[in-house]
Amino acid sequence: MGNKPTIAISHLGCEKNRIDTEHMLGLLVEAGYDVDSNEELAEYVIVNTCSFIEAARQESVRTLVELAEDNKKIVITGCMAQHFQEQLLDELPEAVAVVGTGDYQKIVEVIERVEAGERVKEVSAEPTYIADETTPRYRTTTEGVAYLRVAEGCDYRCAFCIIPHLRGNQRSRTIESLVAEAKQLADQGVKELILISQITTNYGIDIYGAPKLAELLRALGKVDIPWIRMHYAYPTGLTPQVIAAIQETPNVLPYLDLPLQHSHPEILRAMNRPWQGQVNDQIIERIKTAIPDAVLRTTFIVGFPGETDAHFDHVMQFVQRHEFDLMGVFTFSPEEGTAAYKLPNQLPQDLMDQRRDALMSVQQPISLKRNQAEVGKVVDVLIEQEHPETGELVGRSSRFAPEVDGLVYVQGSAPLGAIVPVEIYDADIYDLYGEVIASPTHPLEKEFVGLA
Repeated sequence: MGNKPTIAISHLGCEKNRIDTEHMLGLLVEAGYDVDSNEELAEYVIVNTCSFIEAARQESVRTLVELAEDNKKIVITGCMAQHFQEQLLDELPEAVAVVGTGDYQKIVEVIERVEAGERVKEVSAEPTYIADETTPRYRTTTEGVAYLRVAEGCDYRCAFCIIPHLRGNQRSRTIESLVAEAKQLADQGVKELILISQITTNYGIDIYGAPKLAELLRALGKVDIPWIRMHYAYPTGLTPQVIAAIQETPNVLPYLDLPLQHSHPEILRAMNRPWQGQVNDQIIERIKTAIPDAVLRTTFIVGFPGETDAHFDHVMQFVQRHEFDLMGVFTFSPEEGTAAYKLPNQLPQDLMDQRRDALMSVQQPISLKRNQAEVGKVVDVLIEQEHPETGELVGRSSRFAPEVDGLVYVQGSAPLGAIVPVEIYDADIYDLYGEVIASPTHPLEKEFVGLA
């Protein structure tokens, strides 16, 4: 490795940020740098920050301060670097570089400039870059899972969201590029591919003139990967063509992550999502009818400025009526630079917390009921971890996405990264518990053995 410094990367934030981290790792390794997971042994630490909401910024700041106290040379990348570039350089003398969300591909050059004695600010005002299948990548997920970024940026301007300001307008990759990367990942043994972007149902509009998610799903369906999962599917983009592609492509999971954020038309209008308020109910019912085994996950924001008790009750009834399998709830976070930041009638945090807890208390029995319906079934589980002390296996069924959903705790033996049949014998609000079915004791396997 010569005299090149050792570098560690501290990853914070979402899976879109994770892909940026993986590309930076890949580029540094390709350039001959010694990349170490132990920050104590590293001369440089790259902190890939999140700036989506206040809580994420606080975590990023804590990480930066701790590293500064350890006298590390800090390279700040990601959304917080894009958001607060000047302040970070002013207030953190240990920061040797700040790199924006559209500039992480220059990380090798940035390190070289720092090594030459420069304090670097590499932040494009309008991020336009998106990596493709030719960009080096070093995966940091469990061995069976990989994220595939189909697009970057967002053309919507929701009143609460800072992301378009931080990541630019939507830019999609071609279907050919995505299929090529999916094949690379399949060759690495990936069993689950998770499609991500800011709005996956808008995939392709910018380069093809129309959304092309249905065509993308069918093309990826020909790649040898057992599970393809979609994140961030706006309900209005779940057209009959997309629903048909999900129905007709066996390895596309009927798992739909619908970021609804609210149900009341007045709040949705204030959020600058007025189109959604007219279609929520009918689209959800259409999905349930078309895909009876669909797993529906959603997220809501409570406490948006001006949200009354009546608005909140609307959400409570909406959740009770539709019985989502999985749900997350966030309290509104006023983000400087967004339209909602200066709206009147901001709600106190304690009221927002009460509403979040009340909504989750409505959802929890629904989630429990959904999970208990799995008891007695044999389901496929992707094995991801082995508990170091107990030896118990931990994985996920196709109903659960990584990081945001539950886990399946599994008795028995199976290789990491494999999808195995597991009989579920117990369930709680969030997780399932099961036992590996040893071949050929599974009743279906017995049947096929008999036919053979």
